[in-house]
Amino acid sequence: MTALISTAAMTGTEFWRASRDGNPVGLALYRRHYSRHVYRDGRDPALFVGPGEKTVLLSHDDDALFVWRRFIDASGQDGINCAVFRNESPHLASAMILDAETWAHARWPGERLYTYVNARRVQSPNPGYCFKRAGWRHAGHTRGGLVILAKVGG
Repeated sequence: MTALISTAAMTGTEFWRASRDGNPVGLALYRRHYSRHVYRDGRDPALFVGPGEKTVLLSHDDDALFVWRRFIDASGQDGINCAVFRNESPHLASAMILDAETWAHARWPGERLYTYVNARRVQSPNPGYCFKRAGWRHAGHTRGGLVILAKVGG
């Protein structure tokens, strides 16, 4: 098991390094994610995470983005949200998720992790498969029909 350390002391893990909301490389990856938000008037936000506590991770080769976010979730979910995971790298997505979990556990020890998957927007017969391979479990659906996946403990 990976020892828990403060994210302030973390400079990187096997796949990830700390970044910031609005980083141009992260923003470019976010713009290719299916959950990308564009304002109704057509503006494209420069910050891509949203309010709340956040940890933005970029892969060492700048070809993947992972965002953890703690916020008041209107859907009633509790814990730390994987707000974005975009993997354009050759690495196994489930291994990258497990590595990103070390950052969440370091910053928010013992918290439940969860994410949403829009089954209509992903090209997979098994939406969220990479999360499931990393030990995440089906935890229901939102009122809007998103699949909720969660992981407790670490």
